[in-house]
Amino acid sequence: MKVLVINCGSSTLKFQVIQLAAEETPASHSQWLIDGSINRIGQEGTIKVSVNGEDEQSEEVTIKNYRNAMALVLDRLDSLGYLGPGGVEAVGHRVVQGADHFTQPVIIDESVIQAIDELSELAPLHNQPSLEAIRSAWDKLGPGIPMVAAFDTLFHHTLPDRAARYPIPPELAEKHHIKRFGAHGLAHRYMTERYAAIAAMPLEKVNLITLQLGSGCSATAVQGGRSIDTSMGLTPLEGLMMGTRTGDVDPSLPGYLARREKADIEEVEDWLNKRSGLLGVSGSSQDVRDLLEAEARGERQAALALDMFCYRVRKYIGAYLAALGGAEAVVFGGGIGENSPAIRERICTGLEWLGLALDPDLNRSTTGSEGRISTGASRIHAYVLPVNEAVIIARDTVACLNQQI
Repeated sequence: MKVLVINCGSSTLKFQVIQLAAEETPASHSQWLIDGSINRIGQEGTIKVSVNGEDEQSEEVTIKNYRNAMALVLDRLDSLGYLGPGGVEAVGHRVVQGADHFTQPVIIDESVIQAIDELSELAPLHNQPSLEAIRSAWDKLGPGIPMVAAFDTLFHHTLPDRAARYPIPPELAEKHHIKRFGAHGLAHRYMTERYAAIAAMPLEKVNLITLQLGSGCSATAVQGGRSIDTSMGLTPLEGLMMGTRTGDVDPSLPGYLARREKADIEEVEDWLNKRSGLLGVSGSSQDVRDLLEAEARGERQAALALDMFCYRVRKYIGAYLAALGGAEAVVFGGGIGENSPAIRERICTGLEWLGLALDPDLNRSTTGSEGRISTGASRIHAYVLPVNEAVIIARDTVACLNQQI
């Protein structure tokens, strides 16, 4: 089956057309027919498209919103012959927040759209863009091509109460559906399943710490192939320090800032989501490549931002090793985790006493590729596993549709 996968970020829309193998497994190599993206939505941006693995074609575009971006994607696919007979047979959309409303991928209808809309408060940077893309695709494709929503929160439905609950009065938690839902579940699930495949281990035997380090960052403790704790919580703001998000802060901080700055709580939340993290501390950039260069020039705030970032990841590794009672490996994914040997080295430095020691040569040579980066003698190994959320979404889309047959 040919599946169009749509993944809306906070300012980008990624799209792929994937031909799934007849018998899909985590070790399968699906065929990517189309791979593309639109960046800087809302500004002057670029649409990039690669067909059948050929050289990427790039074109400058100005896209007002995600509805228009989705329409442009569908027009481009139509011109390439992928919306007619023999073309796309289903669409899978990544949706960040599903909360407790959704415990599995679902076929999209009006009730699903309404529920995703109601949950937007918990993922303001992501659920609304996904909704715009869903509605645009619905208008263009009609009922003939089914659409499925795959939720980032699904992988974390296995969190035990001790990890999922906040220590607040139960009546408040139940009244307002407050708990730790997590995020990046598609990425953490991919890393878990891929590790099991390359290690030739049954999924139920896999104990890992998975790190999704990009613009957004999260860590997950995986026990027996299932998420038992994760760093993001009710919203994607909790946990690790990120590109523009604070991660963990004192819960009193928003109120304190609101009073001191005479700002409303919505404005403070915007500061914590969009003006903090690496960008906020450095005062210059959220991109670790820029910050590493700035640090080399002697810029102290850039150095502090990087030090804080790596320190907080290292703290979570230690905490999750305690939660798991040990693990086979720490797995790096995401744009930073996959492509920055320097950041991986800083995160792992000081963990040798736990049995995790990086091999400097393997670490330096593993950039954007899959492989072990720890020494052969390490008791806890470190791996880089480039995340492929699109394949997980495509598989979930087909599985969901097959259940309806």
